[in-house]
Amino acid sequence: MHIILGATGHVGSALAEALLAKGQPVTVITRQAAKTEALRKKGAKVAVVDVFDVAAFQRVLAGGKRLFLLNPPAAPSTDTAAEERRSLRSILRAVEGADLEKIVAESAYGAQPGERIGDLGVLYEMEQALAAQPVPTAVIRAAYYMSNWDLSLQTAQQQGVVHTMYPVDFALPMVAPRDLGQFAARLMEGPAKDSGPHHVEGPEAYTSADVAEAFALALNKPVRAVQTPRSQWEHAFKAMGFSDAGAASYAAMTRVTLEKKYEVENPERGRVSLREYIAALVRRNTG
Repeated sequence: MHIILGATGHVGSALAEALLAKGQPVTVITRQAAKTEALRKKGAKVAVVDVFDVAAFQRVLAGGKRLFLLNPPAAPSTDTAAEERRSLRSILRAVEGADLEKIVAESAYGAQPGERIGDLGVLYEMEQALAAQPVPTAVIRAAYYMSNWDLSLQTAQQQGVVHTMYPVDFALPMVAPRDLGQFAARLMEGPAKDSGPHHVEGPEAYTSADVAEAFALALNKPVRAVQTPRSQWEHAFKAMGFSDAGAASYAAMTRVTLEKKYEVENPERGRVSLREYIAALVRRNTG
């Protein structure tokens, strides 16, 4: 049995669908059963569990052998780094008592030591903790999710604008959740041994200008990328609903991403291009 933590998100749901399509048994863990109805109809078992309930989480883990571990993102209104460290500690406690044969963990490009650099520091701590425990682990370091641009659909439609924290010509490795899910499925079905980090990105790197162009093509209207000045980053994150601590943390992560290039030799390449991803996003949401 494959157990998927984070199955209601973009990557976890893509992973669940990939495994179910192969006839693999899957249990998805969620706090909101309604969000997993589509997966349940495709054959997934659903376990409604809060990751902070270690005993309940362990009971679910007892029913499976392979775990996909995606630390849940904290609500923006919280101290995001502190909350994500708290959920990670709870998950790791549950894993300690489980009879698993393999863990596949979702991390990110740029994971590194640090206290308040978005989730980069938390994910680095996750990698280190998993390396120190006995269950064989495969770590995926994912490039920037193309799904991070989903919220830009509204401004692209209504204002002809895509807002970005980065210079509009700054190229960033990006990847579609579907490609991450399919790669994770291969790891979940693969040998029970340590591997990685596996760096996964799309066919090429893209700029914010490329994102605007993709929206323009999909919407058949002019769309341009507009950079938010660095001095306004924290204010912009607060306007999105982030707490003061969360805004500072995400602004720091943005600086790290901008100032440190992550050039990976021979990354795993997904097939979905940015234009394909944005076109599908527009089709799903505009009918």
